[in-house]
Amino acid sequence: MRFELFLAARYLRAKRRQAVVGVVTAISVAGVAAGVAALIIALAITTGMRRDLQGKLVDAISNIDLMRVKADGIRDWRPLLKRLSELPHVAAAAPGLYGEVLVSRGPRAGFALIKGVIPSQERRVSTILDTITSGSAKDLNPGAANLSTIPVPGQSTATTPYPPIVLGSDLAGQIGALVGDSVLVTSPQGELTPFGLAPKYEQFRVAGIFHSGFYDYDSAYAFMRLADAQQLFSEPDLLSVISFKIDNIYHAPQIGAEIERAAGKGFMTTNWMEQNRQLFRALKLEQVVTFIIIALIVIVAALNILIALTMMVMEKTRDIAVMMSFGVRPEQVRRIFMLQGFLISVMGTALGLVLGYFASWAGGHYHFIHLSAQVYSISTLPFAPRPIDGVIVSAVSLGISLLATLYPSSSAARILPAEALRYE
Repeated sequence: MRFELFLAARYLRAKRRQAVVGVVTAISVAGVAAGVAALIIALAITTGMRRDLQGKLVDAISNIDLMRVKADGIRDWRPLLKRLSELPHVAAAAPGLYGEVLVSRGPRAGFALIKGVIPSQERRVSTILDTITSGSAKDLNPGAANLSTIPVPGQSTATTPYPPIVLGSDLAGQIGALVGDSVLVTSPQGELTPFGLAPKYEQFRVAGIFHSGFYDYDSAYAFMRLADAQQLFSEPDLLSVISFKIDNIYHAPQIGAEIERAAGKGFMTTNWMEQNRQLFRALKLEQVVTFIIIALIVIVAALNILIALTMMVMEKTRDIAVMMSFGVRPEQVRRIFMLQGFLISVMGTALGLVLGYFASWAGGHYHFIHLSAQVYSISTLPFAPRPIDGVIVSAVSLGISLLATLYPSSSAARILPAEALRYE
């Protein structure tokens, strides 16, 4: 063992003439451990939230959407859909027709984004139809009967030929609609009459209500059969988008560019990264802010290290003077106290890593912190500790602690043996 490291370790183990120095040293170790553990747990939570949210979001929506550059829709789409679905890296493709409408039931109404779909193909690129909590989407299948049994005042039941629609849970709650109720869907893409353009409206039957856990979808999305949407918007055999599921979601921009080239001139694509850029940017910012705030615990612990070393230098002034009179150089004295602070930081960091990773493992394994699934779309707090987080946290902890040792170690190196031993 080198001379400086030997003395640094010995000073840590030696019995103190002033008990407060040992107490401050113990507090320094505990502070570093608490800061490191808190950072590991916080990063595990933010990573877990990002992982779960991204997983749910990627499953709920398509990875890539193909549309026309001009807002004239995609015509003659069947051969195009077949050709693009055979491209490399494309796992599935589905047609869709979007349109903004007003959905109302009696005096209550809400705006919605309608998507006309073919359920068997839509389920291959999106899981929203699999999150139906009331009713079902089977009536959206092509060829399913339109008939619906709805209570009529004065009669037991009445059969009405209303086409089916599936609403988001928040949208259904806003207009007070339940499964089996009829709703009025009004499209601004109306019909030309002698009095001008009049909105087109049609009655639909609520066949199902879905709850994806994402407010933007649950409050403003609705699904109907592709043929019904084309009829409502007076667009026979027209699509607004072709949705794709791909084999590697992180290569969505590159695969999207390949789909654009294969589709030909006049087409453009968007992907899940572009559509949710603000969300993931906010999650990244939250992770950075959390790291900075909790790192203040490590800074406070580093101040304790500075105080402990300063007090130890004052306690060991005579010993330092004796060593320097025997030929120990000032640089060696500086390294002794820097290594002493480094050892305090290493002990605290190692203890904090053990506590942090153990707490993260326990939280992820036993799920003892519960959340409101309606608010957060997940029922328990997720933990996803990563090895890289431990490396970053350790580097930050050790770096801050080393900075805290600069002043007391420099003070020790500036001690003059003759002055220190004059009154001994």
